[in-house]
Amino acid sequence: MKKRALITGILILALLCALINCGTNYGKKTFELKSGAYKSNERIPDKYCHGNIEGRQNISLPFNWINPPKDTQSYALIIHDPDGRNWIHWAVFNIPANCNEIAENASGNNMPEGSIELNNQFRTPGYGGPEPPRGSGTHGYIATLYALNTPEIYDLDTYKSFAEINAILSEKIIAKTEIMGTYSANGDEK
Repeated sequence: MKKRALITGILILALLCALINCGTNYGKKTFELKSGAYKSNERIPDKYCHGNIEGRQNISLPFNWINPPKDTQSYALIIHDPDGRNWIHWAVFNIPANCNEIAENASGNNMPEGSIELNNQFRTPGYGGPEPPRGSGTHGYIATLYALNTPEIYDLDTYKSFAEINAILSEKIIAKTEIMGTYSANGDEK
């Protein structure tokens, strides 16, 4: 009888936890990054890619975000290729807290006021789209938007590695959200 009561009690507790979400973000909206160019885990269209191949225009990707933490003071957006030794494709700092999007083809042209674009790993300022080496298969490109607890990050050089960026941001991150797209060199699709 005690065993049955214990099992019943555990089941009731599990049901209550499910109903109230046991202290997780129940009722809170999730900080989310989206792109009008692709959905998570989809192929990034050619026009956003780097290189001298027909269709590639190296137009910077559009992004928008919703439900940031209320104490956000600025954002940073980083796109990197973990399959390419964390190659940096775009590093943007000091995006104002009142901003909720970066338009298509904004890099170098129409960035949010006050934001700073560092050099990408192609050693050019701003956006440098996907360009995986031929024969390397499909690469994932992770766009991460960081909500930061500081209005501005100072002393930024023109280029930072992925490790250096993580070190700069480590004590400043309130929350982050990611979206991943994929791309492969012509003929490398798996």
